[in-house]
Amino acid sequence: TEIIPATLSEVGFGAHGRLFPRAFTITYDVYLTNGLGEGIILNEHGRTRLASGKSHGLVGEDNNGRPSVSGRIGFRRRAGGELGLSYYGGPYNSYRSEGVAIDVRRDVHLAALDLTTDLGPASLRGEMAFAWIDVPDDLREVFGERQWGFHLDAVVRLFRPRIRGLTDAVVNGVLRVERVDYNRGTFSSTSDPIGDEVTAVVTGVALRPVAGTVLKANYRHEWIRDLQGNAIVRRAGFQFGLATYF
Repeated sequence: TEIIPATLSEVGFGAHGRLFPRAFTITYDVYLTNGLGEGIILNEHGRTRLASGKSHGLVGEDNNGRPSVSGRIGFRRRAGGELGLSYYGGPYNSYRSEGVAIDVRRDVHLAALDLTTDLGPASLRGEMAFAWIDVPDDLREVFGERQWGFHLDAVVRLFRPRIRGLTDAVVNGVLRVERVDYNRGTFSSTSDPIGDEVTAVVTGVALRPVAGTVLKANYRHEWIRDLQGNAIVRRAGFQFGLATYF
């Protein structure tokens, strides 16, 4: 959610499909959409943040008249899980108005790799993403031009509780490792690494009373380094959540 601006809904159109070569299933998606806006840079967070470039309206106007392109291709094998490759790219700033150039075009590019598989009793799900952002010269170093992050979740079934009327209820144990680097690179004046990064480990339990619904209780521990690269600050806490489809 920090590198990839999920969940993201945009005006546009596209195509998707499925192929079945031998033992594999290949899925593909490709879309043309309005794209992200200038909130990537001009936001209240004081850093480059793709999620802040999302349109606030359900049907928003494109701010530059040039669509962004996104797509994913996935390779699935019944016994081996799924591997997916994704891309998102296009201009994000208002560089053109009524057909007249008013600024230098600045693009954002995002590439991701996702994986779902089983390893013994554990179900693994992870994703790694890299972002490249054209940042104005006077904002570089403070606002990151390169970002990356990943997460890896491991879920193990602990037991099936006996709950009247819920024959498929299950309690899972969860372990998650994640990291996000908002600003890759070094300071030009000192050659010291730029900070602004967070690493976290999460453990917890999850009750799935029915398919598509989950109750979670997690303990999260974070290691945070600020932009200047000062000593790491630790933060921890409990999280409780509910997710469902309806």
